[in-house]
Amino acid sequence: MTIREKQLELIEEFAFLEDWEQKYEYIIDLGKELKELPEDKKTDDNLIKGCQSKVWIDAHHQDGKLFFEADSDGILPKGIVSLLMSIYSGHSTQEILDSDFEFISKIGLQEFLSPSRANGLMAMTKQIKFYAVAYQLKS
Repeated sequence: MTIREKQLELIEEFAFLEDWEQKYEYIIDLGKELKELPEDKKTDDNLIKGCQSKVWIDAHHQDGKLFFEADSDGILPKGIVSLLMSIYSGHSTQEILDSDFEFISKIGLQEFLSPSRANGLMAMTKQIKFYAVAYQLKS
């Protein structure tokens, strides 16, 4: 699946959820499914600045694709970062750089989040793009 196809699928999934309580539960469930990041990867270099909770994102490049691992000490941010990982992990750096984050507004996520959590979400998306640029330059 392409990034765009994953984004469209997520938009459809959120459309079936009737209210924000259901959407909130869905995001939390995503976080519960996220594999815990090993302690040695919970470093200051992987820590996302601007998040209310601690959120770590690590990346590695393999066979022309970028793979992400992430974790958070907060249940909602963990769900949000899990959602982002499910969309962007396993794609080429160019595909990640060519993608947008419009799906976030289409599912209404920013409206649901407090301003500080919305800033954290934007910091996560910037870090994903940063990794894509960094690994593309290494290639």
